[in-house]
Amino acid sequence: MAARRANRDRSGPLSRLRVRLTPSGGADRIDGAALDDTGAYLKARVRAAPENNKANRALEILIAKAFGVAKSKVTISRGGASRMKTLEIEGASEADIAAFIASHT
Repeated sequence: MAARRANRDRSGPLSRLRVRLTPSGGADRIDGAALDDTGAYLKARVRAAPENNKANRALEILIAKAFGVAKSKVTISRGGASRMKTLEIEGASEADIAAFIASHT
């Protein structure tokens, strides 16, 4: 996955969004926001199974659609093999991310 990110041309701001993913969750949806000791994050579920990065790709598509950006603008930068993931959204500001999380509380 690092090679995929390295080849992309970053033309705008880049912000990070933390998401706790439930793969094989029966639906593709955002279940709301939550808070832990490191900050706010979204809870999401996807129908895809956690094999061959299918759940990760489904999460990128779900977040891109909900955020209103092209799916190529959303990538998982950390946590590819864990439930808690950090996504980078190209062209989004920290204020955009905060508003997006707040809209799901």
